[in-house]
Amino acid sequence: MAGGRRAAGLALGWGCCLLLCCAAASKLEVSMPAVVEVESGGTARIECNFYIPGNGSYAYINWSYMDRNNRVRLCRIMGSEILEENTDYKGRLSVGEDKALSISRVTVQDARTFLCQVEAGSHGMGENHTELHVYKVPEAPEIMANPGGISVQSSDIPQIAQCVSRNSFPPPNITWHKNGEQLQPEEKMVKIPATLTRESSGLYTVSSTLFAHVTREDRNSLYHCTVHYWLRGQRRAVDSRRVNVTVFYPAQHVKLQVMPSSALVKEGDDVKLVCEADGNPAPVFSFYKRELEDSWQDLTSLADTNSGVLNLHDVNKSSSGLYRCQTLDLDDMRQLEKDVELVVNYIEGVHVKMEPSSPLQEGDNVRLSCNAHSPVALDYQWRDEKGRKVAEGNQLFLSNLTFETSSNFSCKVIAPSVPGLEQSKQVAVAVQGKPRIVAISSPLYVQQDEVVNLTCKAIAFPRPSVHWNVNGTAHEYVENQHIASNLTVRVSHDLLRAGAMCRVSNALGVSEKHIQLLDQKAPESKGVIIVAIIVCILVVAVLGSVIYFLHKKGKIPCGRAGKQDITKPEARKDKIVVEVKSDKLSEEAGLLQGANGEKRPAADQSEKYIDLRN
Repeated sequence: MAGGRRAAGLALGWGCCLLLCCAAASKLEVSMPAVVEVESGGTARIECNFYIPGNGSYAYINWSYMDRNNRVRLCRIMGSEILEENTDYKGRLSVGEDKALSISRVTVQDARTFLCQVEAGSHGMGENHTELHVYKVPEAPEIMANPGGISVQSSDIPQIAQCVSRNSFPPPNITWHKNGEQLQPEEKMVKIPATLTRESSGLYTVSSTLFAHVTREDRNSLYHCTVHYWLRGQRRAVDSRRVNVTVFYPAQHVKLQVMPSSALVKEGDDVKLVCEADGNPAPVFSFYKRELEDSWQDLTSLADTNSGVLNLHDVNKSSSGLYRCQTLDLDDMRQLEKDVELVVNYIEGVHVKMEPSSPLQEGDNVRLSCNAHSPVALDYQWRDEKGRKVAEGNQLFLSNLTFETSSNFSCKVIAPSVPGLEQSKQVAVAVQGKPRIVAISSPLYVQQDEVVNLTCKAIAFPRPSVHWNVNGTAHEYVENQHIASNLTVRVSHDLLRAGAMCRVSNALGVSEKHIQLLDQKAPESKGVIIVAIIVCILVVAVLGSVIYFLHKKGKIPCGRAGKQDITKPEARKDKIVVEVKSDKLSEEAGLLQGANGEKRPAADQSEKYIDLRN
């Protein structure tokens, strides 16, 4: 009984299953993609695939879209004929051979649901739908920092910057970042409100503003915004440029320094006192100098209160002292101050002492001592009037003085630790004495009635005067301790005979010298004799040359070997004996001498004979 029931149940189940399968196989099926994405301005292609049982044919295909809750038909396809029924898409629709719908020049308004309906007669009607997603990549975000600056003491949350993203679809999302770290809204500290605007084109503009408190450390912070959007199922992002905002904060520290360094300041320098504070904006600067009894002299009128610089020109010893810079913050009226000591290095009281101080005579010794005062160590140098260094140290010793020693010496005082700090003091070392004639033009060869210059040069101190014992035109020249006198005079008989006298005198004595004049005739007669002697020597030399030439030619026979007896007729005419002497014979004859200076005997003189035959 039970087995029969089980068999009946199985039969009933298989029958129901077979009935459902047959029903499904006989039903019209339409398949479409759930979502199609396309960029604004592009072409969207929506496929509609369908199955008709028994390879049946369709009666028509309707393409439509949903506008709110209403179905709006786009076109109907009957066989090869396509009937467009919607003017909004006119010129933008096309249907492919596979009955897929293409929409060109897509806009954001085309983002809606599209339906494909297939009528297959006895197989009934089937449809499906596709969501068309239209996207537009947003433009690069624009960021604008607060142009007025932000105070760290602001009670309200100040605006840092604003970020705008334009022409995107769908609307993007904006985030904020400081120094690369994303910022999150925080009560009473960070606010990030945003606004969304749909333009007439259907695209969206998103604006986001960052409000946040700042600290003095944020003066170097960089802010930027990031726009996030979806594209083909992936999250994309684009960053703005980095911006910095001006942060206002009060000064916490102040620094005052001397430029250049106070260790190098010397009298005559231009000095700057530079006051710096770490606040923004810079506070108001005031400058003071401490006077006696702890009172302070206001120097603000001499300073640039905006830049914090006090200029001191051509400083001197009295410029040294304690200076103060005081700052005032106009936001909280807080004051800060800083002091600095200015030391102006100087050399004063340069004095040269000469011992002995009484008038100096030739042969005396003298010591020069140089002293000066300065807050730094000093070196001393001695130089002559030509600038040449003659000694180092604060003393100069001169011994055995002469008129030539007289000169202007200078003591140069130098501060080695302060470049350029130096002073000099001159002293004159004058050696007194009666004149000493150092040069005269004597003896001087002249001719009577000739105009000549007589010169007399002397040295002395005090300055002497020069006198001549003859009349003429005198010109004097003075150089240091020397005096020179040139006397132009015509030579007379008396002047030629007596000469001239140069007399040099000062308060300490007189010196004189005689200038001898010599007649030029005597030197001329001696010259004539010398010329005559030279002429005679030349004549003898020429005569000797002539005799030697004739002897060489055989015109003049000489010597024992050269004699011939012309009275002897017996001499054979076919034999001619010629006596030939060496080339130096004429020079050696009677002149050859031995090594001891004695003349050689005639027998030692060499002779050469040549027998000339036919």
